[in-house]
Amino acid sequence: MLGKLKNWRNPNRELSVTSKDDLIKRGIPEHIAIIMDGNGRWAKKRALPRIAGHHEGMKTVRKITKLSNELGVKALTLYAFSTENWKRPKSEVDYLMKLPEEFLGTFLPELIEENVQVRIIGDESKIPAHTLRAVQKAKEETGSNNGLILNFALNYGSRAEMIHAVRGMVEDAENGELKIEDISEELFSSYLMTSGMKDPDLLIRTSGEIRLSNFMLWQLAYSEFVFTDVLWPDFSEDHLLSAIDEYQHRGRRFGGL
Repeated sequence: MLGKLKNWRNPNRELSVTSKDDLIKRGIPEHIAIIMDGNGRWAKKRALPRIAGHHEGMKTVRKITKLSNELGVKALTLYAFSTENWKRPKSEVDYLMKLPEEFLGTFLPELIEENVQVRIIGDESKIPAHTLRAVQKAKEETGSNNGLILNFALNYGSRAEMIHAVRGMVEDAENGELKIEDISEELFSSYLMTSGMKDPDLLIRTSGEIRLSNFMLWQLAYSEFVFTDVLWPDFSEDHLLSAIDEYQHRGRRFGGL
């Protein structure tokens, strides 16, 4: 049985699974962002070490990436490691930094075959060299693909991203490349790490937490939010289909009538 997919309008509504064909006919969100939460709790419930949950969560990434590509989603942004996650025990952090190598080392041929393009957003300066090498290799080998963009938010924090953007704008202004009257929402967006990408249409957060945790604060201004009690390792294809079904039943007015 599916876990409840909660939203602020109907927190008790349990959604049914809709066929892929029906969802595609109604219009698939172009950009889906996911806060993948609950790996540690999944492991704890099974008396396993937390890293076991992270390993299982990697399998969910593969399933959800594959289905998103089949549905015609253009971009899938996954919150893999936040700027705050460095506070976790070193052993867990070290394991998390090995996961991109393991995931991409195992599934890169499949991603290439399925026309998926790998990208990364986040502060790369603190990411271990071995992790960056794996990501860079995946970016290079999928760079000519034009299907789903699989965008990993790695050592990412939205406040840091916005500060970085402001610094870039100030530097360009000091160099005479930018005037105050040029500043607009569109210009600011171009200085963000997601420059060139459409803002997410749908945000999904697993594990029952109802907060953004410093994730894409600018980009999510008009996104639809779906929260589920399901822990990330248990998040299935049916859960994604149900979340998209919920999204399609929302009235998106962007401040209008």
